[in-house]
Amino acid sequence: MDSSEDAGAHFFENSVLYKEFLAEREEILKHKWIESEKAGFDIGFEKALLDWIVKHRSNWRERRVREMKLAKALA
Repeated sequence: MDSSEDAGAHFFENSVLYKEFLAEREEILKHKWIESEKAGFDIGFEKALLDWIVKHRSNWRERRVREMKLAKALA
């Protein structure tokens, strides 16, 4: 990897948007595991994603915004 690719990768990994994507993905994977355990079989990522969006995404985002504002206030 040359220095421009390394710098691009560093920027990408530290972007707020990418971090939010990773946090949301982690929540979806947790939801997938919980719902799969309830169902007794792997429900799959797509079903977990759609279910999580409908049932949890809005509240999750509101909580994330509150947490970020609090973190900034305390910094």
